[in-house]
Amino acid sequence: MELSLFLSLFGFLWVAAITPGPNNMLLTTSGANFGFVRTIPLMLGIMFGMQIMLLLIAFGVGNLIILYPALHMFLKIAGSAYLLWLAWKITTAAYESLEVKEHPEKTLPLWQGAVLQLVNPKAWLMSLGAVASFSLSGKAYITSIARISLAMFLVNLIAGCIWLAFGTVIGRWLHSPRAWRQFNLIMGLLTALSVVFIWL
Repeated sequence: MELSLFLSLFGFLWVAAITPGPNNMLLTTSGANFGFVRTIPLMLGIMFGMQIMLLLIAFGVGNLIILYPALHMFLKIAGSAYLLWLAWKITTAAYESLEVKEHPEKTLPLWQGAVLQLVNPKAWLMSLGAVASFSLSGKAYITSIARISLAMFLVNLIAGCIWLAFGTVIGRWLHSPRAWRQFNLIMGLLTALSVVFIWL
């Protein structure tokens, strides 16, 4: 893969990763509520799930979605239901002071971050677009998929850290239960509203 093509791929993935979506809303909310370090497992889960999805698409599942529209509809319905459930969990999260270290972690675990990708239409479109537009044919296919995977890993790491840090900064102002509830209500509503874009 030539440098110019790799940079184009990186640009495509960057736009897809940095724009608001379910992953970024969750990272911002978790960063605000639980801090940067305690949200790292969720971010790693999201990144792991994206890598799995990319490989599934690169090696055949993407064709199933194109051949069977019902599967695509199932993903949209499942994704909408899961995002609405997450929005409810965000909105109703109990107040927790970030300074209290003995509290158990309540942020979403690594595995939930990974599972979210399987029902996240934005993640599917990002992976499908990357494979369809930037993979090379013939013997170069495997190498090009490896480079797409590397680019996606780097982009998701950088974008994830930015949104997580943004949430962590916001979290410094959430020292009262009222501010906590207001922030979680806004983030819950934004997460729920992201469902609308699934159906456009």
